[in-house]
Amino acid sequence: MAGKFVLKKSKNSKFFFTLNASNGQTLLTSEMYEAKASALNGIESVKKNSGDDARYARLNGKDGSPYFTLKAGNGQVIGQSQMYASEKARDDGIASCKSNGPGAVTDDQSAA
Repeated sequence: MAGKFVLKKSKNSKFFFTLNASNGQTLLTSEMYEAKASALNGIESVKKNSGDDARYARLNGKDGSPYFTLKAGNGQVIGQSQMYASEKARDDGIASCKSNGPGAVTDDQSAA
């Protein structure tokens, strides 16, 4: 089973998506979008950019926890990972994002 994008609507009526690995673990979470069409464009951008290692920024949180962001060609952040316990775990998350992102299907749960 491949990864999938899960599109949802938040309590404040904004749209967001997650990219989940085949085991269901969340790899990447998007920003909040005002319109569903914008969130769908964000998913397409992740599909387009997730296979390119140069699009990932490997960062550390204030507490030193490693995480990553994925940027579009224009430099805008299109998704952020969770905080990881180690740099290896973060790098494994990036590898999973690279393999799952380009071909992931979209599960639209925004109407639920």
